[in-house]
Amino acid sequence: MNYTTISSAFLLAASLSTSLAAQTIEVKDAWVRATVQGQKATGAFMTLTAKSGASLVGVSTPVAAVAQVHEMKMEGEVMKMRAMPNGLNLPAGQSVTLNPGGYHVMLMDIKLPLKANTTIPLTLIFKDNKGVESKTELKVPVAQSAPANTMPAEHKHH
Repeated sequence: MNYTTISSAFLLAASLSTSLAAQTIEVKDAWVRATVQGQKATGAFMTLTAKSGASLVGVSTPVAAVAQVHEMKMEGEVMKMRAMPNGLNLPAGQSVTLNPGGYHVMLMDIKLPLKANTTIPLTLIFKDNKGVESKTELKVPVAQSAPANTMPAEHKHH
């Protein structure tokens, strides 16, 4: 075996392992809130389920200069939003919902208005429990509000 054959085999194995890792995380009901002219930020929402446990550690999209995993929560009587620099934990086999008023993907410094009934590319970056990173590329629909099938039957505050 020469160096090129070994390198090709290694790259093939690495790409297959990344593909397999990405397949262990299910993404459902993804959507992005539409914007109006001049609006520079919006949110992306979805439900994530990791078969073996993982973390959502990053996000990217060409439509925004900044994309981050955020959380909103009450601190006393004040609702606070902050980036989650260590990512969002996805416990094994449990669905984690990113929705308005909770965990979400924040898109900032948007480069152009996001119009309803279009889609945007969004790349989710995950890290599994062994520290292996994988990416999932999506085409996410843009909507004025959550599609009917994504809204919970009832909303509870914890």
